[in-house]
Amino acid sequence: MNRDSLAPPFRHGGPLGRAHFKVQPEDFVVEELLGFEPSGEGEHCLVWVEKRDLDSNTAGARLADVLGLRRRLVSHCGLKDRHAVTRQWFSLHMPGQPSPEPAALESEGLRVLRITRNTRKLRRGIHFGNRFTIRLREPSFDFASAQQRWQQIVSEGVPNLFGEQRFGHEGRNVEKALAMFRGEFTPGDRLLRGLLLSSVRSHLFNAVIAERMMRGIWDQPLAGEVYGFPDNGTLLLIPNQRGDEAQRFAEGKVELTAPLWGSGELHSADAVRALEMEVASRFPELTAGLEAAGLRQERRVMRLRPIHPALIALPDGDLQLTFDLPRGTYATTVLRELAELEETRETP
Repeated sequence: MNRDSLAPPFRHGGPLGRAHFKVQPEDFVVEELLGFEPSGEGEHCLVWVEKRDLDSNTAGARLADVLGLRRRLVSHCGLKDRHAVTRQWFSLHMPGQPSPEPAALESEGLRVLRITRNTRKLRRGIHFGNRFTIRLREPSFDFASAQQRWQQIVSEGVPNLFGEQRFGHEGRNVEKALAMFRGEFTPGDRLLRGLLLSSVRSHLFNAVIAERMMRGIWDQPLAGEVYGFPDNGTLLLIPNQRGDEAQRFAEGKVELTAPLWGSGELHSADAVRALEMEVASRFPELTAGLEAAGLRQERRVMRLRPIHPALIALPDGDLQLTFDLPRGTYATTVLRELAELEETRETP
């Protein structure tokens, strides 16, 4: 299996050096940005929680169990890292029932920060994005070099790659998906099947970005581009374009996109479509498998820029970075352009 999705090119010349990453959960803090204020009333109880070293699905199951709810009645906007301190919303479908007291919902690694109500449940991917506060310990490079590289990342952006966590343990999800397409493997549930399909789409998306980077045209508009807005995923399809998209791209108002593969015609045209078809032709079983699974052609922007970025040196020489990212993007995609991350966990 081609591993371009796991080791694509770097935009800014490769990492400056090494740094320890996620030594403690507090080294990686994620705060979900909902993007709207709950209504304060309705049949859905919204719970804002802080989790430490606890994954989102386990937290949701705990909330359901303590209230005697079916687990399908508890939802959230997206999965957050386990080995981290994360703050996110959960919605509990409790029509006609009073909201629980915070203490009743708390358990080891799970603290309730706020409880309110809303007229609608939280669905996957409806939030605006996430805010990160990340500590890189014992960097092997100096702060001046880090500042210079960080400024390049902020001003020029980085390829909006899917992170390695998308591809499973040792990057094996794409290989498992290929076995699934061949009928050699049957997923145990819909969740696993969805994860494998997403891994294949991510692999093909990363492969298109890698190809454009190797050709030196990752950030150069070509004939037949589909543009998109980075903050909300809205696309400017070719029939709806007004002719000034290349200028708006140069101003950072819109971005180029690459395909999330599925059935149907590519939305791109001309030189862009030819390039994307060429890349897709290298993975005939993967593209056919996605089409047979019923996925439709979609697209995703190719450049990722940190929002509200900041970099400081801590008194002990460690680095602290803070920034926001749109939903569905990866902090590690930004960090890989700064440092080679060594995940070294402290033992309890």
